[in-house]
Amino acid sequence: MKKIFTLISLSSSLIWLSSCSKGSAFEGYAKADNGLYYKFYKHDENGEKPKIGYGVAFKFVIKTQAKDSVIVDSKNVSQDGTGITKFLLQKSSFQGSLEDGLLMMAKNDSASFIISADSFYFKTQNLKELPKGIAPGSYLNATIVLKDFFSQKQIEEMQAKQMEEQRVKMKEFEAKDSVDFAKYLSENKIKTKANPSGLIYIETKKGDGKHPSATDVVKVHYTGTLMDGKKFDSSVDRGQPAEFPLNQVIAGWTEGIQLMSKGGKAKLIIPSKLGYGPQGMGQTIPPFSTLIFEVELLDFKPAPPQPAAQPGAQQQQHSAGDGHNH
Repeated sequence: MKKIFTLISLSSSLIWLSSCSKGSAFEGYAKADNGLYYKFYKHDENGEKPKIGYGVAFKFVIKTQAKDSVIVDSKNVSQDGTGITKFLLQKSSFQGSLEDGLLMMAKNDSASFIISADSFYFKTQNLKELPKGIAPGSYLNATIVLKDFFSQKQIEEMQAKQMEEQRVKMKEFEAKDSVDFAKYLSENKIKTKANPSGLIYIETKKGDGKHPSATDVVKVHYTGTLMDGKKFDSSVDRGQPAEFPLNQVIAGWTEGIQLMSKGGKAKLIIPSKLGYGPQGMGQTIPPFSTLIFEVELLDFKPAPPQPAAQPGAQQQQHSAGDGHNH
């Protein structure tokens, strides 16, 4: 599960426009003791303020100070489309930083802050050089609306609630798959006994010759569906057979295709523990999904020698349609 609050990351790949200040004072702005220039549009002076370590939720627009050109707007970078950015409020990265500005704000306050571009990019963003178009010694103007903030205790409670909701949701997926599995076998009059692993292998056309080994590269045509008949992937529809090392796919494929011979066809009923388990796969395969594959083994061959794996490298698991829907 993703953490509720993450550090904001502003893309340096955007085209930035330069700005420069012709003086040390900015009209309409007050100067705090830490050197931060600020101007409040709405301010609750007596309202509670966030503290270091709190989670803050706010909207922002950052512009060049001199030319008033938009650099980044939170409505264009927020993950949920609300325009609200969330992160843990850290100790100020420099005197007169945006962190200092947020510490001055109460809930629903709005204000503008003028900050050093050099300090923002080098100290807050930890960049090695200024983005293209930003001149050394220039300034940025950040307009912020503080929507909400949360103590560390509140964050922990929110995370615990999300984890519990996720756990309940996973149990519901698991229970539904179990019911649907029994219903699928009954409605399709499938009486084939499952392998010890849980895989149900049904041969629909006998092949000839040897069986592939787990390390072979196989060439297959296949169609994958969920138990409700919804198709999520098909090499047949693409008109292009899939070719892949048999030990680099989901466990149900590795086991099932080793039972086939060249030219053979089979139906693989793969329980979720041999497929994508509790995580599912993107938007196409829900968590705890039993997968149904119609497979034709066109050919197989020994895998070519592989270079030694780099330390820490992890093997990725795919189903047959590597590079496609899942």
